[in-house]
Amino acid sequence: MRRIFADTLYWLAIFLPRDAWADTAKAADCSDALLITTEEVLSEFLAAVSGHGDHTRRLACRLVREILNDPGIEVVAQSHESFLAGLALYERRPDKQYSLVDCISMNVMRQKHVQEILTHDWHFSQEGFVRLLDRQV
Repeated sequence: MRRIFADTLYWLAIFLPRDAWADTAKAADCSDALLITTEEVLSEFLAAVSGHGDHTRRLACRLVREILNDPGIEVVAQSHESFLAGLALYERRPDKQYSLVDCISMNVMRQKHVQEILTHDWHFSQEGFVRLLDRQV
């Protein structure tokens, strides 16, 4: 089965109807694929929508709970070890602008042998991953 990592940018794009990447994200072919994401990515998603008001916050929480309960999505739990491994990658890339969440995601992708990612973040291309939301805005 095909395995695809779902980044924060993907969850935002499918959640926010006016997101510049909404159409591209919704058109991405994820058929017959297991989506993989992390609790850190979901935390980042919730932080990104936190200022959009009460109604949006409730909808975002509903989406996260649906993701957590979806058998077609594997959510990798955060741990002290994943934090330290992400921090180590972050430290090894001082010339990059990777976030800590990106570094944790990259580590998970390597551990789970995932090459494709639902994002447009070029940092993942720098590490050799294939971005599935790759178009010009």
